[in-house]
Amino acid sequence: MAITKFERDFANLVNAGFPYIYIPSYEEDRIVAAIESSAGNPDLIKTKRGIFVWTQTEGMVGENGKLRDTESPMRAIDAIDKGGDPALYILKDFHVYFGADRASRPDYAVIRRLRDIITELKNNRKTVIFISSKLVIPCDMEKEISILDFALPTVPEIEEKLNELIAGLNPGSVNLSAEDKTLLARSALGLTMQEAENAFCRAIVTRHGLDRSAISVIHEEKNQVVKKTGVLEFVKSDLGIDDIGGLENLKKWLIRRNGSWSERAKAYALPAPKGVLITGVPGCGKSLTAKAMSAIWGLPLLKLDMGKIFGGIVGSSEENMRKAIATAEAVSPSILWVDEIEKGFSGLRSGGDSGTSARVFGTFLTWMQEKTEPVFVIATANDISALPPELLRKGRFDEIFFVDLPTHSERKKIFSLHIAKRIKNSTVPHEIEPSDAVCDELADLSAGYVGAEIEQIVISAMYEAFYAERGLQKSDIVKAIRDTVPLSATQAEQIYALREWAKERAVLATAVEDREAPADDPSSPAGSSINTQGGRIVDFDL
Repeated sequence: MAITKFERDFANLVNAGFPYIYIPSYEEDRIVAAIESSAGNPDLIKTKRGIFVWTQTEGMVGENGKLRDTESPMRAIDAIDKGGDPALYILKDFHVYFGADRASRPDYAVIRRLRDIITELKNNRKTVIFISSKLVIPCDMEKEISILDFALPTVPEIEEKLNELIAGLNPGSVNLSAEDKTLLARSALGLTMQEAENAFCRAIVTRHGLDRSAISVIHEEKNQVVKKTGVLEFVKSDLGIDDIGGLENLKKWLIRRNGSWSERAKAYALPAPKGVLITGVPGCGKSLTAKAMSAIWGLPLLKLDMGKIFGGIVGSSEENMRKAIATAEAVSPSILWVDEIEKGFSGLRSGGDSGTSARVFGTFLTWMQEKTEPVFVIATANDISALPPELLRKGRFDEIFFVDLPTHSERKKIFSLHIAKRIKNSTVPHEIEPSDAVCDELADLSAGYVGAEIEQIVISAMYEAFYAERGLQKSDIVKAIRDTVPLSATQAEQIYALREWAKERAVLATAVEDREAPADDPSSPAGSSINTQGGRIVDFDL
């Protein structure tokens, strides 16, 4: 069996005489198995070492059985100190004595005793390994403890566990090709081995067997992982690419990057895309695009709530951001949606929060630049001027798109979508069909209206029909259009400023063929009749 990176790194630390190794992970059994494999390989660890495992409930247990009266941490350390032969001592959940959280104080006597035996450990080739679910290192031992990461299970490891489960099933209940098995294993990336096994077993029970549809159960298991963070939300969406009216250029860009985390993409030596920033006029489909991406790419969508990041306890905001990033990577490949990102980092310039926003922003920025896990970030912003310039430079996002007021062609598509959806889900006979002629006329009447306003116009018209106890008529929609004051009229100056910013800094999300000829523009400054539609023209035509 091939030597893993963890086994080699662990052996190097042991051979170099490092006294303390800290491995933050939930996967105790896999870590112990990897340590045993490393210790049993003379090519890795030349000096033979015994292995002892300590827990507070069982005490110190070695190859020859349990050592008496070693349940307390001080007695366990005494046993390590008195052991004469080279050995590896695995201490589980020892972080509770280091101050597991802000409410508990470290046990300074235990910490002092650990420092007292460092010379003994080095002189007699003994290594203490802490395995804990969270990383807690007392400041007094920062120089003595080395942190060693333990990776989550790989696709081959998960597939091996899947095959073990399949071997115990009735062959008739399994409908999986070799490709399907790899797909299931890949979809379980980011879960611990126990979580992956739970997801497979749940799929077997609910579906009375295993087939390709078990992917949905695995995504539900990932949802459980996300919920436990408290700062991320797992967004379920049944929206597809056809539910987005217009924005064809943005949709083409996203479609071209579908599958960019797959093995086929690796064959092209392609790095996974970093992300995309979508800015523009409020209500024009930025959030809708984020929700539809999950269906387009077939990946879980995680929404980062910046309000929950900034907790009340000093230092908790930075920890929350690190937890959110670690979770997004754990369930990767995934999509991380940061809605209205400018609101999360609004305190950078004022400095009124003692630098908390700057530190959180720095953590996020560094991760964006250096991340290696396939986590695609989609950030949406209404007020682009509030964003710090370092976030917008190349390397953070693959592209910045500007979503402008819908063009005539896009408004026509949006009307068609919403009218068709209301009619389809209704049992009442309606007096309107979303034909080209009808939608074309409605698009003419609604110049300057955003997508969200068009949706509300159709809903308002439905209420008129409901009140009159009849089907929806075109006149209901026309009346709703005339009764609505569009955002382009109430915020004309802000929209004009957005367009001016986007002209050279962002790519227009609207396709070239959907752009309108210069005409009267409701968002232009007074006295202007020039269409100042913002965003660079780049055609991502398939």
